[in-house]
Amino acid sequence: MIQGGCLCGEVRFEVSRFTGPFELCHCPRCRKTSGSAFAAMVGVNTDEFRLLSGADKIRTYEAPLLRHPPLYCVAFCSQCGSPVPNPPAEGGFFEISAGILDDDPGLCPDKHIFVECKSEWFSITDALPQITLRELIELRRP
Repeated sequence: MIQGGCLCGEVRFEVSRFTGPFELCHCPRCRKTSGSAFAAMVGVNTDEFRLLSGADKIRTYEAPLLRHPPLYCVAFCSQCGSPVPNPPAEGGFFEISAGILDDDPGLCPDKHIFVECKSEWFSITDALPQITLRELIELRRP
């Protein structure tokens, strides 16, 4: 099991397996919620996630809709402010901030996304693919 939790330790969880993708998102909303040049987000299926403690500490914020659903929703610990997982009630896939993991997720980042939005003060120097919004839409099209 891969363990993780918030800064104060109130919210704790475990994941049996991450499915990916493991994306480094440069969109303005992810930059603001991470407080960094990008948010490192790794995908997991809800049936492979288990909240161990702190459900009562989890709060969410739904940002106004920019283009089309789904909404941009972030979850955080109400005590320390760390981003925390908040799986969708209907099940399926969701993303967890990689920085709150205590253990190796068994995956490495596979791409940068929303690179057209990246901060001017940050340079991407690795060899990972750099995907724009338009390319991401094509990539995720069923």
